[in-house]
Amino acid sequence: MGDRSRLCSVWLGSETGILKGVSLSRKQAFNFCSTSHLSRDQEVRALCWGDAAESELLLGCVDATVKTFSVEKGAFTESRRCGDPAEGCFSGLALLSGGSLVTCTESGALRVWREEGGDVPVTEVDAGKNVCRMRQSPANPHKVAAGGKENGLKIWDLQRPERPVFTAKNLRDDSLDLRRPYWIRDMAFIPDSDKVVTCTGYHQVHVFDPSSPQRRPVLEAEYGEYPLTALSLTADGTAVVVGNTQGQIALLDLRKGLVRGCLKGLAGSVRGLQCHASQPLVASCGLDRFLRIHSLEDRKLQHKVYLKSRLNCLLLASRDLQDGGAAGEAESQEVKEEEDDEGDDVWDSMEQVEEMKKRKTEEGDKQTKKRKKRQD
Repeated sequence: MGDRSRLCSVWLGSETGILKGVSLSRKQAFNFCSTSHLSRDQEVRALCWGDAAESELLLGCVDATVKTFSVEKGAFTESRRCGDPAEGCFSGLALLSGGSLVTCTESGALRVWREEGGDVPVTEVDAGKNVCRMRQSPANPHKVAAGGKENGLKIWDLQRPERPVFTAKNLRDDSLDLRRPYWIRDMAFIPDSDKVVTCTGYHQVHVFDPSSPQRRPVLEAEYGEYPLTALSLTADGTAVVVGNTQGQIALLDLRKGLVRGCLKGLAGSVRGLQCHASQPLVASCGLDRFLRIHSLEDRKLQHKVYLKSRLNCLLLASRDLQDGGAAGEAESQEVKEEEDDEGDDVWDSMEQVEEMKKRKTEEGDKQTKKRKKRQD
């Protein structure tokens, strides 16, 4: 299994609890599972790298366990409990420079765990209720941001966790002097600045600047009419890719707040988005069970992979996704997955449309013959 896992450049977490690895150069996808019996308790909600060399993956599961997967060995090597399942699912995972693990649950329990293990966190912060996402700053790993439904953006310095270093202020009332609700679904730290961009369940994109006196957004933009569910910054930080519950994905310019263009081809709610660190590519996954790779230059679909299960999250390797393959193919490539039983038998049991049409035609012909015999 180690040979297979080393080929993979895209990793995805599924609702069935399976870790999926995709090799775009080989046009193959593989399933990696820690147990023979799958259950919804093992559903993967968060993914992050376990080291700088990207030789380990950390998976945050619904049963409040964090599993370690070795890319070199192609196997799960460790599982540790980080909290209680009653606190809700993981809304974020991160790793500090010293090897400590950062977790955040939907109930707002933001914790730091020692590298060597242990059931007691070394740091615990209350991030508020209904946390939808927690993200780490790539430039300053000890800084994290969190927010959720009626839970505004907050930024913490985990070296001094007594209180947030930034707390966003409520949005201004609308033109009718009515309170505007807020619902942060995802966020990201903009490189080479202190700014943070967020997307909301009310189809808004906001940019906050903790270095300015203003605690409300310094930029406001909207996209579409449906809740935004995920975002990812382009490598230069000048634009952000956002996805919504209808499978619509757009590229927004953060300097002007305008839509540069849209990416087509999705058919379900977007759960995960990530732009590649050096290539002009963005990966997306969601409820339609497909991984898609789009070009950010011409916005065309480069790869399309059917992975059988509904997908919650994804993680890209920093190396070339193509592994020496053609990076500029205009046509989408169908990537076949190895045949593994995931308990998704409902799709296999469904009749094909062509077969149903054929049966209806045969039944219609029989009825016509019977009528002719009666007339004769």
